[in-house]
Amino acid sequence: MTTFGEPLMSDHNLPTVAFLGLGIMGLPMAKRLADAGFPVRAWNRSHARAAELKHPGATICATASEAVKGARIVIVMLSSGPVVDKVLFDVDENGHSPSEVIEPGSLVIVMSSIPVETAKAQAEILAQKDVRFLDAPVSGGEPGAKDGTLTIMVGGKAQDFERASAVFAPLGRAVHVGPTGSGQLAKLANQVIVGVTIAAVSEALILAEAGGADPAAVREALLGGFADSAILRQHGQRIIERNFIPGGHATTQLKDLTTASNHAASLGRSLPFLNLCREEFEAMCRHDMGDHDHSALFLELEQKSRMPD
Repeated sequence: MTTFGEPLMSDHNLPTVAFLGLGIMGLPMAKRLADAGFPVRAWNRSHARAAELKHPGATICATASEAVKGARIVIVMLSSGPVVDKVLFDVDENGHSPSEVIEPGSLVIVMSSIPVETAKAQAEILAQKDVRFLDAPVSGGEPGAKDGTLTIMVGGKAQDFERASAVFAPLGRAVHVGPTGSGQLAKLANQVIVGVTIAAVSEALILAEAGGADPAAVREALLGGFADSAILRQHGQRIIERNFIPGGHATTQLKDLTTASNHAASLGRSLPFLNLCREEFEAMCRHDMGDHDHSALFLELEQKSRMPD
């Protein structure tokens, strides 16, 4: 396992970065790269959202193929594997496929959460065009994207990881976890922990309140103890405040848990807590809470916790 140290490129020799996808996470990430001095060529499917990237170091492009033209590093931050495939490999409004426009020797970094096999397939297609590839999904939500404190799990060749260290530095802490697909595998592991822990924190606070304790005081008492976690700290506070404005959508959590469950099955493994958690997120999304923050699983579990008289 390798972690990066200081960026390898000087501030006077920063490559142009194409950034595809300016959603909840992508917009602040692109801003941080521009703030760090990288020339950024940005594209988003919604032009109104792209217009929010107001930075003298950033150029808004009308199409994905226009954005990648002349860029040595292409970062993709889109919602799913099929969307990444479509944006990279389909012909866009310019009549070009971005994958055909990317210069040989360039590096594509897919920071979306996508299936392991999808990442491997994308790497193979790009390798035929002499384009290098890293799968580098992230954890930390919108706050981490804004603050540059994301956890970045990177799969691919070690030399490509080192090449990308200067790009990762403004975004967070990057760790090289293995060959292509390993970043996505690490993200699946992350999402299993996140989903199951949200459920555990939710049920703990439901228990505390039902028994007559102050949930906020119980959360405070648990901080620093063996039950402490980022989920208890951040999402426990969200639950107490009932603030479910999305930093990470429940639909995205469900997508990742479903991917994790399917991948485990392909490896001959059944993970019972993962599957139970996925079922609860499925129910939550059926009950029109898919656009809520994933910590709103609390509402689904709170409703189910009420036993009939």
